[in-house]
Amino acid sequence: MQKYLIIGLGNIGSQYENTRHNIGFKVVEKIAEKVNAQFKASNFGEVAQFKYKSRPVTLLKPNTYMNLSGDAVKFWMKKENIDINNIFVITDDLNLPFGVIRIRAKGSDGGHNGLKDIQAKLNSQAYPRLRFGVSNEFLKGQQIDYVLGNWTPEEEAVLKDRLNHSAEAALSFIFQGLNNAMNQYNGK
Repeated sequence: MQKYLIIGLGNIGSQYENTRHNIGFKVVEKIAEKVNAQFKASNFGEVAQFKYKSRPVTLLKPNTYMNLSGDAVKFWMKKENIDINNIFVITDDLNLPFGVIRIRAKGSDGGHNGLKDIQAKLNSQAYPRLRFGVSNEFLKGQQIDYVLGNWTPEEEAVLKDRLNHSAEAALSFIFQGLNNAMNQYNGK
């Protein structure tokens, strides 16, 4: 039986809760809500475990801070004996328009410190990921303030729908595979 590890990247702490950089946390929380799973404190973060259409799934919100996310991913892959092709990392992306998602089988870190650390710890760029567009509506030199900033009222108005869409994409990855998830959800 293949097992799955779905990782939502973010930063711990209430000050980061509704920031763009925490979209990964928000998506895995939406998945947990859809399948009625509860997060519990565990090694390297909060974890929710459940079966989706008979497939064992672990949701992970690392508590390592973004720059050390790879430690949590590596620990849970080893603990649950999960193949690199069955992990799914969910993160924010400045290069995509707000709310657009892009699912890929592999790729560069794109300057994202969470992905950079995961790639370093796994010694590979070849793992499935979902990038959630947060756009790049910031002035030069304001990138950190932007990603650690809260959503605008306009973004908030459609965020629930986009979170639902992203959660459905992750569940599609588990049940229908990466290619089907890419075909069905990319760019939408």
